[in-house]
Amino acid sequence: MNRYYKEIDGKPTTQNQLPGETVYGEETIKKTNEYRVWKPERSKYAAMLEKTNQKPPIKPNDKTLYLGAASGTTASHLSDLQPEGTIYCIEYSPRTLQDLTKKCKNRKNMIPIHGDANKPQTYQKYIPIVDNLYQDITQKNQAEITNKNTEKFLKPGGNIILMIKARSIDITGNAEKIIEKEIQKLQNIEIKQKTPLNPIHTDHMAIHAKYKPKQP
Repeated sequence: MNRYYKEIDGKPTTQNQLPGETVYGEETIKKTNEYRVWKPERSKYAAMLEKTNQKPPIKPNDKTLYLGAASGTTASHLSDLQPEGTIYCIEYSPRTLQDLTKKCKNRKNMIPIHGDANKPQTYQKYIPIVDNLYQDITQKNQAEITNKNTEKFLKPGGNIILMIKARSIDITGNAEKIIEKEIQKLQNIEIKQKTPLNPIHTDHMAIHAKYKPKQP
């Protein structure tokens, strides 16, 4: 269990590693320490935790590769959870990367990297072997992106947290079938949990899996 994660009044929160500072105007709660409310409406990971009543499978000294970090809302909560570790934040949009870089200024364990998650070889020199891979990308080939990066960077037994967006793949088909078809494309994994994120995030499924590479 990660000691920097706490449910307070039924809300997921993370212990603020920069007391007195917020990242996106989120509520803070003072106990012995200051906690930042992790809003499910702003973060699919928070929605997943709220719906499952589970704790994040992330340790304080972990290394996490975050694909599609956007402006850093969810990544900032991972920063709270991993004060002794590092979050490698991959973002493709130069404009969004500027916002992300500002949020990383005081959070030294967040590393902003401009990169295309479809081409992990282009940022390979910046990324060590990691304990967790988090993927939240608006692309049709979400499983393929996960497979490429998992094979290159994730340690055996590492955690995969994948947010599958049905409407990024097909805007008209049955969302459940689209998502299930995409799950079938994932390679060398053991699925631990599948969590629909409706109604907070419509037609989204959160996948928690373990990386199980084939033995040579």
